[in-house]
Amino acid sequence: MTSEQVREPAIQVRGLEKSYQKLHVLRGVDLDVARGSIFALLGSNGAGKTTVVRILSTLLKPDAGTASVHGFPVITQPAKVRASISLTGQFSAVDEILTGRENLILVARLRHLREPGRVADELLARFSLTEAAGRRVSTYSGGMRRRLDIAMSLVGNPPVIFLDEPTTGLDPQGRIEVWQAVRELARQGTTVLLTTQYLDEAEQLADRIAILHGGRIIAEGTLAELKQLLPPATVEYVEKQPTLEDVFLAIVGTEGAEGAEGAEGAEGAEGAEGADQNTASPDRVTN
Repeated sequence: MTSEQVREPAIQVRGLEKSYQKLHVLRGVDLDVARGSIFALLGSNGAGKTTVVRILSTLLKPDAGTASVHGFPVITQPAKVRASISLTGQFSAVDEILTGRENLILVARLRHLREPGRVADELLARFSLTEAAGRRVSTYSGGMRRRLDIAMSLVGNPPVIFLDEPTTGLDPQGRIEVWQAVRELARQGTTVLLTTQYLDEAEQLADRIAILHGGRIIAEGTLAELKQLLPPATVEYVEKQPTLEDVFLAIVGTEGAEGAEGAEGAEGAEGAEGADQNTASPDRVTN
């Protein structure tokens, strides 16, 4: 990578437009994502978040505008873009018949990496999945599957990763597990573009937040900068009541969550043994 590429944003988008017949999904999107940061693209269902990710990951061509990832234009150098990224979609793309370790080894071999077993073991340790490495993924909890899915995306150490609504459908404990995994990515220097419809998720994770609405970015900045867009708050005394999440975590705790995962794993294992072993595995595209 050249020194000029290092100075550039990891992701740069200008005037991005995309329509499906008469439906205008993107109407001129502009954004910059700094290297090694977590950038949240926040919007309601149908706002165009996934369309942006599909264009940036070379899965969809824009109607107008320019976009570059890791210094490479997505239109003219798609192969170099794909070599620089990994995409984790809205649904986990893991093979439930295989164990967690076997899933990682499979992806490492598809990427033609040396010592795929070592690569798998390092990622299992990084995402706190070592103890579950030898179990079939069908016995994993939702949070564990999502962590494994993100770990599979990191095989080969891509500098940029797209996470498209990574906590959709997860319980509170599973969401927290994924949040911890995403924070770890940033600590390791990976650039993360995160799409979400959950306000608390963007608030918890993102260095910068962009709000996508009506096909355009209508606001962008840090959390503090976005809060300044509102009128000054009036100070009132309010007795703070615990949220349901506070109550849940206080009652369940870490030990309780681990116990629940173990119970869920045991139930899943019994179901997996009685199921047809010829079930087709979900596809994962690896470059």
